[in-house]
Amino acid sequence: MGRASKDKRDIYYRKAKEEGYRARSAYKLLQIHEEFNILDPAEIRTGAVDLCAAPGSWSQVLAHHFKTLAATTASSSSSLSSASPLPPPRVVAVDLQEMAPIEGVYVLQGDITSEATAHEIIRLLNAPEDSLHLTATTATAAVTPAAPAPQDGDQPTSPSSSSKGASPRKADIVICDGAPDVTGMHELDEYLQHHLLLAALHITTFMLRRGGCFVTKMFRGPNTPFLIAKSEVFFDQVRVVKPKSSRNASMESFLLCQGFRLPPGYVPRFLGDATATTHAASAPYHRNEEEEEEGKREEIVVRTDETVQVHAAGPLQASDFTPAAPRYRYAVAAPGAAVATAGGLSAVAASSSSSESRAACTLPGSVLAPFLSCGDLSGFDADMCYDRPADTTVLAPVQPPLQAPYLAAAAAAAAAAAEVKTATTGSDTSMKRLKVEAPP
Repeated sequence: MGRASKDKRDIYYRKAKEEGYRARSAYKLLQIHEEFNILDPAEIRTGAVDLCAAPGSWSQVLAHHFKTLAATTASSSSSLSSASPLPPPRVVAVDLQEMAPIEGVYVLQGDITSEATAHEIIRLLNAPEDSLHLTATTATAAVTPAAPAPQDGDQPTSPSSSSKGASPRKADIVICDGAPDVTGMHELDEYLQHHLLLAALHITTFMLRRGGCFVTKMFRGPNTPFLIAKSEVFFDQVRVVKPKSSRNASMESFLLCQGFRLPPGYVPRFLGDATATTHAASAPYHRNEEEEEEGKREEIVVRTDETVQVHAAGPLQASDFTPAAPRYRYAVAAPGAAVATAGGLSAVAASSSSSESRAACTLPGSVLAPFLSCGDLSGFDADMCYDRPADTTVLAPVQPPLQAPYLAAAAAAAAAAAEVKTATTGSDTSMKRLKVEAPP
């Protein structure tokens, strides 16, 4: 009864089961791609990384898209004489929990706050095809960390070229749909989710190529300006988007970051990791070509025994490369734009109150934060109830969770009930035996 009622309430939940997706969140990624073309075949060369991937609906979307892309590329290359065709894009799914295997996806059980996980992801993106298996692996501290590769746009044509001394290939896009177990206390849930977002952004700096894309879930709140400012340090363009399949009543939205580039002098590393700190201290610092050509920032590199500190005269702070978050406002209609009137006609907004409200968005110190909707606005509404036909069979979930909290609770309850039943049965048997053996 509960499953049938949810089928009536949520059309995307029903469609996900009908189309073979493990969760309704698959449509969120599809709608973001439909609007911004983040999975453009021209931009996909190496593959994608799905952080906090469980149960795996976003990995399913990536695997299906890359499979279609590989088939198209193979058919086009068959007509042309290609001596060394590029390998098909790979999908690496990472989660702290155990995940059921997905066709065409390399599943990695690891912690996204660990540098060993980042190096294992890069290894999976570059290892030869015959040495990998589409089974779950675990990233541990025993993984030998590799030297960080320079952030240039060149990509080797063979996955095994990284073992020959060339720069390892990095991911073209990193996505993250992770969220903590919500408690119902919105401030706490938002705080925990923002830390998860920052952890995903941090590990992304290790494994995303220059010009790559990063998509992550976020809960809008007072700390949204800080998250946007933090992301703008590493990306040329940052937007806040909300797919049509995301409920309007939810504060859930997605941070879409495009045009990845490392700030001059920034060395990706995990604080508290002795290996990463030692490497950062011993590795020589070289200015790349972009820094030499632009010359927009004056830098003084100070080398110490423990780490590398960069004193910058530009907008980046030396401590954590985070600028002071400005006051962000959501974009509204520009002055002089046409607005709809009550009669359905368009007129130029000339009222003083509207002009003042629009002018407030362009004050010095205020930055417009683009907030865009994704998906067909005439499509299904996530907040509406759509009746299910009476003759429709209620489908079971595509993939039940392997490690859900209620599974342990259900097992414990079943064991307790079995013990009570056993004790009750034993007492009843002894009472019957006493009655039979009692003298007349």
